[in-house]
Formats: sequence, C-alpha cells, structure tokens
Amino acid sequence: MIVKNTYGTSVAFSVRQFGVVPKSEFTGSALQRKKKAPVEKTANEKSKKTKNAKKPKSNEVKEPKLRFLSKRSKQKIRKKLICFARCYKKLSFVTLTFLNKVTDKQAIEIHRKFIDNVKKRSENFQYLWVVERQTKNDQFKGNVHFHMITNKYWKIEKWWNYWIDLQKKNGIVPRDENYKPSSAFDVRELNSNNIRAIGSYVTKYITKNNDTFDCQVWNCSRQISELYTDFYTDTDFVDEFKKLDAILKEFTVKDHIDRPILNVKMINLNRQTLPLYKRLDDKNKSK
Repeated sequence: MIVKNTYGTSVAFSVRQFGVVPKSEFTGSALQRKKKAPVEKTANEKSKKTKNAKKPKSNEVKEPKLRFLSKRSKQKIRKKLICFARCYKKLSFVTLTFLNKVTDKQAIEIHRKFIDNVKKRSENFQYLWVVERQTKNDQFKGNVHFHMITNKYWKIEKWWNYWIDLQKKNGIVPRDENYKPSSAFDVRELNSNNIRAIGSYVTKYITKNNDTFDCQVWNCSRQISELYTDFYTDTDFVDEFKKLDAILKEFTVKDHIDRPILNVKMINLNRQTLPLYKRLDDKNKSK
C-alpha cells in the first residue's frame, strides 16, 4: 500500500491494483505539467481544413458556456490555500464588491486590471481568488464579487479609492455620485497559523459555491500554482496520526464488485499534527 497525503487527508491505495507508481515524492505543482509540443500540420491538412470550414451564419447567436467550481477545483483550491498559508506568517482576506449592476464579463475585466496594477506596484504579490454571486444585496442581486487571499499588507484608503475609481473609469458608475461604500473594498487580516480560519474560508466561500458564471471562476499567481500540495509515503506515516488520536473520520471506497480500492482518513490539523507535514512545508519554502 502507498499513501497520498495532503494537509488533513491521507488516501491509501494499492500500487499493484492501480498500476500507478509515483514518479516523485511530491506532486500537485504546475511545474510538473508536461508541455505539449506544437504539431506542425502539412499543407494538405491546412488546405482541407480551410475547404471544410463552415461559414458562420450572420444571425447565429452562440449560447455562452457557463463555468462553475467543480468538485476537483474546490479540492485543488483548498490544498493550494493551505500550502499558501504555510509559506507566509500573515495573509489578507480581501473582498471586492461593485458599485452598481455589472455583467460577469465586465466584472472579470475590471478585476484583471486591478490585479495587474497591484502586481506592478507591489513586490512579490501572491494571491488566490474566487468569484461569488451576491445574495444579500437586493439592489444588485446576482452581482458577482471577488474574494482574495493575498500575502500583501493593504493601505486601505489608497486601494479602496483606486478600486472605486477603476470601476468608474470602466463604466460602473454609482446611482448616487457621492456613493462610496467602505464595504466595496473590505480587508481582514488572517493569521496563517490558524488553519481553522483558512478552513472557514474554504467552507464558506468555496465549498458552498455552486453558482454558474459567464467568466473565469478562480485563479492564482504563478508562485501559488507552483506549490506542491501532496506527497507519498508508506502506511507508517499514517500510523503517527493514530498514535496522536488525530483521525477524525475513516472510510473505504469499494469497486463495482465490492472490493476495497481506497482507504481515506481525515486528519485533525492542530499543533501536534501539523509538524508531521514538515517535508511538504520545506519543499515549498525551498522553491
């Protein structure tokens, strides 16, 4: 048996049954993605494609392909966030809200400009964001807003004014010209040692986010995408959690003929168990 571990979860499986032998002790980093080499097409293939191409109908309107946070994306975000938190002592939780009704595409474009400007004016700016729909604002119900976890200390007055002005420059004008809500740019400090606070973010703003959007639904900075999120061990590693009485839940996944194929253990993350993930912390901090 081999065990794939991430913060709070260990999954044991049989290499013989799955036929998969890990190539590396650590996984989950964008650095491990294989880059596909471009395939050069022959002149005949290009000519054939051109002839067979259908001319678009002038009155044909394509339905937008809506996006959502899949279960896999939610799991990936959770892992990246905890690894992010393990690399920095303090983080900021930022909520960006709009002054008036905005389409998903308008919102994502304004948010992109905001991120680009912060990158230019900040050293080593790292972030992860997700989009969410507003439900409590009756005036702009269904409006998207953005939640970000960043490693930046924000000068509230400066960035609040910039976020307001950026919206106005891009056509999002408040109904009242003097309307400048403080909630449009909301910042809360997070102690990265408080895994429960990070977990609360995951639960409240990610796990329960089942809306669809006409825009990208999440993204992170390159350095965050390159963090390793998992590592492989033998079963002796999981035995350490048993000794600490730190296994919150355990269940077995079976195949179609009732054979066990996976054993999943949910681990309590606290001062006793977090040091056991030191190899993953060290791997990410050494990058």
